[in-house]
Amino acid sequence: MEQAQGAGLPGQISLGAAARTPAPPSGLAAAAEPEERELEAALRPKTLDDFVGQERVRKQLALVLAASRIRGRSADHVLMSGPPGLGKTTLAMIIASEMNAPLRISSGPAIQHAGDLAAILSSLTEGEVLFLDEIHRMSRPAEEMLYMAMEDYRVDIIVGKGAGATAIPLELPPFTLVGATTRAGLLPGPLRDRFGFTGHLEFYSVAELELVLRRSAGMLDLKLTSAGFAEIAGRSRGTPRIANRLLRRVRDWALVHGIETIDTSTASAALDMYEVDARGLDRLDRSVLEALVNKFNGGPVGLSTLAIAVGEEPETVETVAEPFLVREGLLGRTPRGRIAMPAAWDHLGLRMPGNAVAAAMLPFDEDDIDD
Repeated sequence: MEQAQGAGLPGQISLGAAARTPAPPSGLAAAAEPEERELEAALRPKTLDDFVGQERVRKQLALVLAASRIRGRSADHVLMSGPPGLGKTTLAMIIASEMNAPLRISSGPAIQHAGDLAAILSSLTEGEVLFLDEIHRMSRPAEEMLYMAMEDYRVDIIVGKGAGATAIPLELPPFTLVGATTRAGLLPGPLRDRFGFTGHLEFYSVAELELVLRRSAGMLDLKLTSAGFAEIAGRSRGTPRIANRLLRRVRDWALVHGIETIDTSTASAALDMYEVDARGLDRLDRSVLEALVNKFNGGPVGLSTLAIAVGEEPETVETVAEPFLVREGLLGRTPRGRIAMPAAWDHLGLRMPGNAVAAAMLPFDEDDIDD
């Protein structure tokens, strides 16, 4: 793929950035770093045909790209939403590859001023794909500049201040913006409406994760039994990124113990050592549930109090642990606070008091509402 142009702009990473990374000081690190980068790159699908799962989004996106190639024009702007680790960045790379176009990578938090965005947009080449991760976290001035850039391929550069300020229009070549967000609800309507295609990525089933793992195992030259694949997939929380990470940790465990073929017992022993249980819960998840059950009798308890009990920041508990626990039916969020659901007691092997959940549903005053 052609290397992106305009390297070194604010908040921007081009595909050629890896080649400019300073060499590590030690010979071992120098050998390991390129190997890890190549490994990460190899595990990413390069085409839509290789991309596993997300069947509906994949077919729709394939149609959009095929129509753009037939017309000989840049593809419509694409918005990808969904939880982390499901393939939004990979799909952005695939879009650039399918359109035979260079790819520019940046992120919403890195673009804090309209000038940052203007510098990136003004250096785009015709047909280039601009990928903005966490696009909902872009600053408002940059966001408003993006409206005109997406619709009219033009930005206005303000020169001067006050009454003497003038706007200089700058024409942009046709480009494709690919935005990724984990919180689509935070995107303003005018920005959402300017995307020609919106795809929402769903969590993967265990069967789909097994397909992801089989492909990755082939890349890593690993031998696993069908039961070994199923064991890792079942602990991967419906997320390919987590599945590939767990596969590499199981690979390390098997390598150290001299095991050539990874079966259920090998995968289970390795993941138990890394504190990932049979349901995919990690140390933080279990700490949250154990605090709810053992310290607060199942709740309700406020987020801040719960975070203090597990020694984490409230934001960490809310954004890292809670989404998976709620999705699995282990934790509930009520007006009074967080509660442990019956499945949480069962998972911890404890007997649930008959009134534990009912207590959280009692009538409450406005002062009782948990923020």
